Parts: sequence; C-alpha cells; structure tokens
Amino acid sequence: MATTQATPQQIVPLHLSGNMTEQQNRMLQDFLSDAAQTAYKMAIEQLDRQSAQSVLDMNLTLKKEVAEKVVEIIHRHAVSEKYKDEQVGSNRVYPPTYKVRPIEAQVTELRKAFPSLGACLEKLSRRELPEGAEAWFAIPRWQALASTYNEAVEMALGVLSARRRFSNRITGKLGAMYLRQAERSRLAEKILGEQQEGNDIVVLGAQAGMLHRGSSSRRTRVAMAGNEFGLGAFSFACMLLTHPERLSTGDTLMIDCGGDEYSVRGDFTFDRVPLFDFDLSGIEFSIFYDDRARNLWGTPTGFLYKLV
Repeated sequence: MATTQATPQQIVPLHLSGNMTEQQNRMLQDFLSDAAQTAYKMAIEQLDRQSAQSVLDMNLTLKKEVAEKVVEIIHRHAVSEKYKDEQVGSNRVYPPTYKVRPIEAQVTELRKAFPSLGACLEKLSRRELPEGAEAWFAIPRWQALASTYNEAVEMALGVLSARRRFSNRITGKLGAMYLRQAERSRLAEKILGEQQEGNDIVVLGAQAGMLHRGSSSRRTRVAMAGNEFGLGAFSFACMLLTHPERLSTGDTLMIDCGGDEYSVRGDFTFDRVPLFDFDLSGIEFSIFYDDRARNLWGTPTGFLYKLV
C-alpha cells in the first residue's frame, strides 16, 4: 500500500491503533485469510489458462490493488453500527459570544489559573487543523498538576468554581471508584505526552461538542474517527477557564464529557458520564446515563496527528 507523503505543514491523522487484544488480532487474521481463500476459489472458477496468465502478469500491480481494496472495505466497516438508535436531532449551537482565542492567550490564562505550569509548544497551532477539529486548544497535562487524574479534576473544578457561579452535584464523589478516564482517552493522552514531551501544556486540535450533538455518549465513542478521542471533565474544565463564553447561555449546546466514565454507586459499574450544564444559577457539574441521547448535549473530542 502506498504511503502518504506530507509537507512539513500538512496534517496526517495518527490513528489510535496498536492496542488490539491478541484475541482480536488472531480473529482478524483468521477471517481475512478465510475471505482471501473464498475470493480465490470464486475467481479461478472464471479463469482459463490465458486469463490466469494475464492475472499473473499483473503481479505487483494486482497485489497493490487487492490490498488497497481490502483496506478500504475494512475501514468502511470500522465505524460501528452499535447504538445507532441512540441519536436524536439537535439544533443547539454555541453562544454567539464564543470565539476561540489564540493559543498564546490560552496559555497565559492557564498559567494564571495554575502558576506551576511550564512549557508549551505554541508553534504547533500554526499548522492546519486535523479534519474534524474546530480550533487549536491549549490543555494542561494533568500530571503536571496532581498525582492522580481524580485530584486534577477536583483542582480544575475548584479553580472554575472560584471564577464562576458553579454547582457541583457530585461533590465528594470524584475518587477513583467513581470517576475514571475512558481507555481510548488514556491512550491518546499518552501519545500526546510523548509527542510533546517536556511540555506541561499540550496543543490539541479539538471540537467543543458540535460534531456529536444529539448522540448518546456510548454512541459517540463507537462512532469516532480513527484518530479521535473523547475529552473528559479535566480537559473541558480547562477549556472553560480559557473560554468562559462556551457555557454562558441557557440555550447553548451543553457538554457530555465522554472522555470519562462514571460509576454512580462507586461500585465500578461505569455506566454514567460527567456533564457540564448551564442555567440561571450558573454552571452545573453532574452526571447522566451514557446510553441516553439528548438534543441538549454534545461530546467534545480531540484529534491526533503525526508530527512530520
């Protein structure tokens, strides 16, 4: 298969691959081998000596065409059909006052909120955006602020509550038995940290909820692009620190933090998702079922790309 060539400024998606289980890998190899054998048997039934030689004469060209077609078919079916009924129409949009600030301004604001934050590769925001992303966002690495993800979430919510009218409906229930990052988001975060090593703040191409508005959290998770991952409560709280206008009106698109999973009873049954909502009393932080589709909410997501 031909490799993608890129100019220094071109964005090439970096798919969240390589984390299949051994069983999945074996099963894929088995059924692709079976499919190849079936295709071979069907094809030779229609070949004679002359046409068979014509096919053999194609050699590398034929291999390339077959490989590309197989890859195209696999990728076409890589988006799951699961939970397709958990989608509803939505006309919710962002507030008219919401505008994404330059990365430099975002970094300045984050350092006001968290003075210990260090470096950021701000120049990455000069690149074109990954497909699906709305803008470049500056997001702290939670490891630069706390020893656990849960502590970092509480820290970010604490700063947010000091600046805005804020109601936390799950106060005291943000420990590891209640809240955790989704596996896909943890993997993406690890990749980002390695790509932008040595920086406390990463530059991320992301969208703030519009792309998946009206879908349940779990439908969004299985429908994401290969290089896409959900943003959790920590990331979105930081986005609200740099962009308070994003949640500033009651009729705006609210936020389903599908990069996190929540267990309402603290029994490790993670079937809820954290939410950021807004009404006359200000921002509300709560939870909702991950299988319920509402026209009010959308899931913010980030997009990985190759640093070439």
